[in-house]
Amino acid sequence: MSGTYYTDYMDPTDPTAATDRGDPREMRGIRESRETRDDVERTFAAPAPPRGRGFAHTWWGKAWLKALEETALDGAPLATGRRHAREGAVGAVTVRPGRITAVVQDRDGTAYRSDVLLQRLSEEEWDRFLDMAVDRAGHIAALLDREMPPHLVEDAAAAGVELLPGIGDLEPECGCEAWDHCAHSAALCYQMARLLDQDPFVLLLIRGRSERRLLDELHVRSVARASRAGGARAGGTEEETPDAEAAASEAAGVDAVTAFAARDILPPLPAPPPVPREPGQPPALDAETDPSLTAGPSSGADGPPEMDADVLEFLATDAAARALRMLSDALAPDHEQQPPEAELTLRQDTARLAAATSDTRLLARLAAGTGRQRAELDLAVRAWRLGGAAALAVLEDDWTPELEALARARAALDTAWEDGDRPLLRAMGAGRWSVADASAQLRYGRDGRWWPYRKERGRWAPAGPAAHDPAAALADALDEG
Repeated sequence: MSGTYYTDYMDPTDPTAATDRGDPREMRGIRESRETRDDVERTFAAPAPPRGRGFAHTWWGKAWLKALEETALDGAPLATGRRHAREGAVGAVTVRPGRITAVVQDRDGTAYRSDVLLQRLSEEEWDRFLDMAVDRAGHIAALLDREMPPHLVEDAAAAGVELLPGIGDLEPECGCEAWDHCAHSAALCYQMARLLDQDPFVLLLIRGRSERRLLDELHVRSVARASRAGGARAGGTEEETPDAEAAASEAAGVDAVTAFAARDILPPLPAPPPVPREPGQPPALDAETDPSLTAGPSSGADGPPEMDADVLEFLATDAAARALRMLSDALAPDHEQQPPEAELTLRQDTARLAAATSDTRLLARLAAGTGRQRAELDLAVRAWRLGGAAALAVLEDDWTPELEALARARAALDTAWEDGDRPLLRAMGAGRWSVADASAQLRYGRDGRWWPYRKERGRWAPAGPAAHDPAAALADALDEG
């Protein structure tokens, strides 16, 4: 390839241009090598010879080649062009509005600058395309994923904008002075189909808009439309906003799919604020309250329940603590990979609340709210503090475990003590074994763990945390210390 000819094609002062001056067959991969400062031109390094039979794999890349093959009057130059492209004879490809350019080398080493022209869209056509894209943010999301869905082209055509070329739209200009598509322009078109496969935004650049400019203009239109919709919702008159009804409809919201699709054309969200070290204090609610209004849960048999300032303050404090915990969890790494927490039942949430207070009046109200005696609530609080919802279920729920799990536990207990020291166990129901002549009991939970219990004042009470080894749990239950 002659240096003089290459000077006509690339600026020799461009430091990145030197990387494109070698033998095109030594280039490997489709990679962008140069982008001008104003983002109206992109240059791609000479692509490696294609593997496989076809040059285009996407439907839009094949549509590009169809326009070429249906335009050419002679099939022989196309066959030679395909061979040139497969042999790596196409140099770096420069794409700018209305034109693509590359140097193509014949087998004898002669190099020709070849151009293929495609008409740019007019300003009016771009206005129609942008309006259509703002209405259907999913189209732009697909482009950002380097996809061109058929309905994007169909919607653009419905708006009077033809994105893909048709018969006769690809106009060749080549240094070999052929009047129709020659082997050099054909080779360039075949390589161009590979670039379009990789990035359909290249097609929009040929039509006149770079990716950056396109997204900027979409952002401006989206903001303007949102402002008009906000004005209509704020009370603009029909004369002030002719499209007020449509804007008000848009202001009512969009579906989640559309909102997610617009994520890349909207400004980024601000960084989340730092997480507080501790929850804030709730406001004091009883500073000017008549003490008679907080004496009980209701004002009478037929009257509405009275407001209890102490209860509200307690619930507000609890809500603030839970909100802080949820916020900390949400900002933790890999939070999206964690399963959601199960929603608590009324009895579970009451035990959780009771575990957070020592106010006897509040505890009495919590017990009454779930039909528990105060002693029963105290046991529920003890279980909750030992193991949350799992421990509470062992205290209050009856269930039938698998016989295999009970048999394994029996075998583990038989080998944990010497024959003379082994406690005598009696079955007290499914998954519950009590020790004869001792106030100790084992309970099997749904989570596969064993819980120690001890009889206190005629009630079985949780005696410690759970253990996977039933012998260890039984030792805790027998430990009077």
